[in-house]
Amino acid sequence: MKVVFLKEVEGSGLVGEVKEVKNGYARNYLLPRELAAPATKAAIERATKLAKLDAIRQEKADAAARLLAERIDGATVELSAKVGEQGRLFGSVTAADIAAQLSERVGAKVEHRQVLLGQAIKAIGTQDVRVRFTRNVSAHISVEVVSDESELAEPPDAEQEVPAEETEDESTEAAAPEEESQVESD
Repeated sequence: MKVVFLKEVEGSGLVGEVKEVKNGYARNYLLPRELAAPATKAAIERATKLAKLDAIRQEKADAAARLLAERIDGATVELSAKVGEQGRLFGSVTAADIAAQLSERVGAKVEHRQVLLGQAIKAIGTQDVRVRFTRNVSAHISVEVVSDESELAEPPDAEQEVPAEETEDESTEAAAPEEESQVESD
């Protein structure tokens, strides 16, 4: 079925675009939600007007996004995480973690959906990440995952807790009188 898009549908079409789509997709998804209309002359004219308005709106959004993208393009974001013995993270660093750090740094809201991270980061190191502000404006940043220093404190040795002078015989003899006194008091 030939349709004209009235709203942007990611992965399918932009406003004003005329495309051939599968009948079921058009009837069950696009038409009921008024995202598209059958490609008639009147619908194409309406979509053309909407496309002009959308282009103006998109240009304004791109201008604001360019300012933000210039501020963070090429920046390095450092995140700390708990790390195991082999350099693997306990958990992972996600797009939400990166977006929160960027929001603090820039002073503007960065959504986790804007951070294009193929999969969560699960190891220490540096990784390049793309941040897409609008469909036309994006920036590249470096995400450096470092070990959380507070977690690397040495655990207390078990040998230090038990005094070395005490032998097994002495420890059982010391425990025996306590047990007798408890029995007598009952």
